[in-house]
Amino acid sequence: MTTATTATGTYAPRPGAAPLPRMIAAQAALETRMLLRNGEQLLLTVVIPTLLLVLFSSVDVVDTGAGKSVDFLTPGILALAVMSTAFTGQAIATGFERRYGVLKRLASSPLPRWGLMAAKTASVLVTEILQVILLTVIAFALGWSPHGNPLAVLLLLVLGTAAFSGLGLLMAGTLKAEATLAAANLVFLLLLVGGGVIVPLDKFGGAQDVLGLLPISALSDGLRDVLQHGAGTPWGDLGILGVWAVLGLAAAGRFFRWE
Repeated sequence: MTTATTATGTYAPRPGAAPLPRMIAAQAALETRMLLRNGEQLLLTVVIPTLLLVLFSSVDVVDTGAGKSVDFLTPGILALAVMSTAFTGQAIATGFERRYGVLKRLASSPLPRWGLMAAKTASVLVTEILQVILLTVIAFALGWSPHGNPLAVLLLLVLGTAAFSGLGLLMAGTLKAEATLAAANLVFLLLLVGGGVIVPLDKFGGAQDVLGLLPISALSDGLRDVLQHGAGTPWGDLGILGVWAVLGLAAAGRFFRWE
């Protein structure tokens, strides 16, 4: 029988946590795989936005004003994709992880809680990139003619993601899982109808000023100004998204319950 030594050249175990960036990357990869394997989440994040884009671009059901319907609809559908992933999908998944004790167990691992939130955010961003690529390809096939500065579009998408992520985590961390499921889907439907995604806000009369302050409205209008009308950086819409992002993330950090 041989005994282990610590002499030079002898291999010995070195227990300890992996470097923090590697832990976050591994958790983000796991979160992304879980999301892509979930049929309900795929329906919400991929199938529904795609069907809405194809349907309303091909059938003249909603008056989208002058120009091609796809030019009006694509920015709104991109905003809807961000909301479906960063808010609705993340709220539901995180809510049930909290209910089943997954978050409690992860919180006791070497990965810090803020690292877990960073991993979830990275997973959301990866999913959104896939969504944007898919919807862009479909929109081009339908005759989409985008304009504007890509950097302004990127800034809108990032701030929109931050705003919806904060609101989704706040909901998941304060409500029961079943309540989160119902509320997240209800909010998704209400904002789909009243957030300027498919129906222009000017169709809502005097309520459009209030509806314009919603994060989905700011994101869809900002993207539409840039991509459809070729406008410069939409600072007003960015400001609204920035306020929602700060308030949502701050509230989520303050009130999120891990158990």
